[in-house]
Amino acid sequence: MTNNALEKLRFPIGPFHCPEHITPQHIQEWIAVLEHFPNRLEKLVASLNDEQLDTAYRLEGWTIRQVIHHLADSHHHSYIRFKWALTEDKPVIKYYYEQLWAELDDAKTAPIEMSILHLKAIHAKLVYVLKSLSDTDLNKIFIHPEHNEEVPLKKNIGIYAWHSNHHFAHIENVMQRKGWL
Repeated sequence: MTNNALEKLRFPIGPFHCPEHITPQHIQEWIAVLEHFPNRLEKLVASLNDEQLDTAYRLEGWTIRQVIHHLADSHHHSYIRFKWALTEDKPVIKYYYEQLWAELDDAKTAPIEMSILHLKAIHAKLVYVLKSLSDTDLNKIFIHPEHNEEVPLKKNIGIYAWHSNHHFAHIENVMQRKGWL
């Protein structure tokens, strides 16, 4: 497999590119992605059996099941990061080792329904909060310790809308390749 083909499997919608100037329209579009994502994901994977759920989306990649559980874990962390930034002054967030979390038994074997339900709940709470944010709130930041990067909340909305679509594309693409759609 060529490097270009592998990169397309790893980043089927490309990497996240944050606009230089984030407009209210960007934010509304990103919130809409977050609002509808759990139901879109549930509909996409509703007919998959355990063997299909345990299929990797690419060579040396996570299984569909691991991706779904990763989404619940990651988006739970994101929700907490929003709350920290809204209630503290430039908090340094807790980094978590997503690769190691994806190797835990729950990520490898648990029914996906629990993570779908978790995504529905966390996205409902997150969207409710996001729709109420002022410009001042949107400009609040947290510090990500991995690169000591300041992340404004308005950018983090875009990151998680992209993250939703990124992993949705992983699952959808493997399902298309396998003829499951």
